[in-house]
Amino acid sequence: MSKQQLIEAIQVHNRSATQDFLMGFNEEALHNYLNHLEYRRRPRNGSARWIRPVETPAIVTRQK
Repeated sequence: MSKQQLIEAIQVHNRSATQDFLMGFNEEALHNYLNHLEYRRRPRNGSARWIRPVETPAIVTRQK
């Protein structure tokens, strides 16, 4: 997916995420976030777990 396609897919799940904000992230970060959003939509049960990818920090900030 292109960066624009990732942003549009994220905005389907998170309408409060603006294009300007999401443009500040690289494609890998956007892809990871989209995967997380899609996983969240699944029914929760004892075996359902999302495991944060090792290469991504638990807390992310962005400076302008």
